[in-house]
Order: sequence, then structure tokens, then C-alpha cells
Amino acid sequence: MIAKIVKGSNFRGVVNYILDKEKDAKILVCDGLFAENKETITNSFEAQAGMSPKLTKPVGHIALAFSKEDEHRLTDRAMAGIALEYLEKMGVKDTQILVVRHFDKEHPHVHIAFNRIANDGRTISDRNERIRSTRICKELTRKYNLYFASCKEQVKRHRLKEPDKTKYELYSLLKSEVLRCGNWQQLAVNLEQQGVEMQFKYKGKSDEVQGVVFSKNGYSFSGSKIDRQFSHSKIDAALNANRQEEQQRMMTGNQVPEQSTPQFEPKGSDDLYSGSIGLLMPDATNGQADENYFEEQLKRKKKKQRKIRF
Repeated sequence: MIAKIVKGSNFRGVVNYILDKEKDAKILVCDGLFAENKETITNSFEAQAGMSPKLTKPVGHIALAFSKEDEHRLTDRAMAGIALEYLEKMGVKDTQILVVRHFDKEHPHVHIAFNRIANDGRTISDRNERIRSTRICKELTRKYNLYFASCKEQVKRHRLKEPDKTKYELYSLLKSEVLRCGNWQQLAVNLEQQGVEMQFKYKGKSDEVQGVVFSKNGYSFSGSKIDRQFSHSKIDAALNANRQEEQQRMMTGNQVPEQSTPQFEPKGSDDLYSGSIGLLMPDATNGQADENYFEEQLKRKKKKQRKIRF
């Protein structure tokens, strides 16, 4: 679950967008509004906003998006409940609210329009709203056991715009190259061949490396901004580990076996052979036992012949 927050001054525009028929819109919550049509909803918002004309952006617009993985669980009632709980935690209460579900995209999502002028005329605070929103989204995702999109590979990059598009390109390149390089020079060469420039950041005027910056398509990002695993210290540790692993592999491959000629005859082969024969015959290691065995068989044969004659 993620939220996108927008503020504006035009209630008519947000109402027309949220209730657009082409988006297969469905009203889930309509509180404090005369909801006969788009016009009456807009007029209701504007009338209450008139209680505080000094506020230039009274329009609150929040889009709540959920993962497609949770589509089967997110009924209209469930989405409405989560949206209202989100607003409550954000401090958006005692005001006009319109929650509408759209079905124009593959993932479940709702749009929320609300009046930043509360029913009593006070202004609903937007202080640190994005920080608070991120925290609340995580809380609700855990509370309702919703799907966490935990890795960058799941981002639909064809929809990204610059500079995020380049940032994710760098993420993919670094994820691949850091795994197969053994030093910084090799990494720099491999990245340069793919249009990426790498530069170190130094502490003051010293030679102490403080960070690393990657540039592509005219955009530059520090490694840690691309992803935490690509900070200078973590890349350096990964390169050292790759180098040690390669050295260990080379040492192992160069070792000469103590006995170069393979021994195809196993030790104790005579024992194995005699043992296998013993499965079918009495123990042949004792000559006396062997003699006794055949003598006993002969006696049995003569006894049978006497019975037949009688």
C-alpha cells in the first residue's frame, strides 16, 4: 500500500477526474456532501472552503494504491475501511470526504478527495504529511497483512520518468557488475563501456574516499541514493569478497593430487569377491566345513533312495 498526496485549489477539477466514467469509477464513501451529481458535489466542497478564503489550496487529493497480489481480498468494503482508517491516522477527520474506487488499472486503487477546511472552519494540518503518510501506509500494510513490494525489480520501469528512469537503469547495471568485479578499476571499466561514469567523493582535501557517484544520461546519483547496498563501503566489501573468492578458487584449482595415477582396483577386493560368492554358497574359507556340507548332502540323498525302495 502506497499513497500519493496532492493539494490544489480547484475542486471541480478533482471531482471531474475522480468521477470520470472512463475510469469505471465507483463511489465508496461520500460524507458531508450533496451527492446528486458532480455539480452538487463540487458546490458542497466549495461552500465549505469559503469558510476560510485565505487558504489558497483547500483541495486534498490522495491516491491509495495496493498490490495486484491483494486484489482478491480487497472488496469495496475493505478498501473503504482502510481508506477511512488511513485518513483518521493522518488527522483528516470532521470534514467532507469522497472516496472513489477506480477499475482502469491492473492494481486496486482508490482516490480520496477531502476538504482541508474542516466542518468547524479550522484548517487541517499538512505538516510532515508525506513522512507521516509513509509510516501509516507501512503500519496498515502490516496490520492487514497486505503485500509488501520489497524490491526494485518489481517497479514498472517503462512508466518511469527522468530522473527515476536513469536511477533504475543504474541500479540494474550495478547489481550485475558489482557481483562479477574484483576491484574498483575493473568496475569502472565495465560501467564505462555501458555509458556510466564513476567518480569518488573525497573528505575535504584529503585522499580519504568518502563516497562514490555514478552518472548516466546527464544525471548523477551517489551510490547510497541508488540503493543502500551500493554505498562506497558496501561496494568495497563486495569487491574484496569477490577477489578473495577468486583467489581461493585459483589456489584450489592449482593443487596437485598426492597420487596422480588413479587406482581403479579397490582395496580389499578379494574380500568383496569372496563375500559375494558367500551369498550363494556356504563359506568356502573353511575346507573342513565345505567337506562336511557335501557329506551331509550325500547322506540325505541315500536316505531318500531307501524310502523309495520300501
